[in-house]
Amino acid sequence: MTGVDWTPIGLWLAVVVSGVYHGANPGMGWPLAVSAGLMERSSRALVAALGPLMVGHLLAMLVVILPFSLLVALVEWQRQVQIGASLLVIGFGVFRFVTRRHPRALARIRPTQLGLWSFAVAVAHGAGLMLVPVYLGLCRAADLDRSHEAAGALINANLGIALLVSVVHSVAMIVAGGFSAWLVYRYLGLKFVSRSWFNLDATWAVSLVLVGVVSLAFSLTDRQ
Repeated sequence: MTGVDWTPIGLWLAVVVSGVYHGANPGMGWPLAVSAGLMERSSRALVAALGPLMVGHLLAMLVVILPFSLLVALVEWQRQVQIGASLLVIGFGVFRFVTRRHPRALARIRPTQLGLWSFAVAVAHGAGLMLVPVYLGLCRAADLDRSHEAAGALINANLGIALLVSVVHSVAMIVAGGFSAWLVYRYLGLKFVSRSWFNLDATWAVSLVLVGVVSLAFSLTDRQ
């Protein structure tokens, strides 16, 4: 019986789960979709608001991941890139845990600019950074014959994985966020959110640190 390599499956699952996690977090914007639906008294307005939120989140993922996709092409430095990325994620997680204040620039973005707001929030919270270690793991799991592959083809392969990771993650994010928004809009009401929804700022920071630590551990123990 042929053995199955579960590493890519686990990494893709991490992409989806992190998307659901981001989507369920009110800080990623689904309450704005609820607000749009209530103001317009239309569920269509709620659904329409989800589009810009997803586009902004997707662009934020790409802005962070694409530079790493180019760095991975430097095969001889791949392990160092992974270690550096892991330390960066850990450091940003510690920073977010110590500094809970949101950047003032976010307050200057009007609520109607949903795409820009979603992009800025995702970047400021390190949502894209959280995906970097997973993306780097997928690049290694692809098992390309890097020693004989042309640099251009290698870069194209890395860019393709970067785009796919960002899209899959963002779709999972908006599905979870849209489901949360619909529940609140249709059944639970805003009072339920103010009374029952817990603050995810500390959890978000800790999750960044954990992702970085796990990635760093794999990078240091990998002897490939």
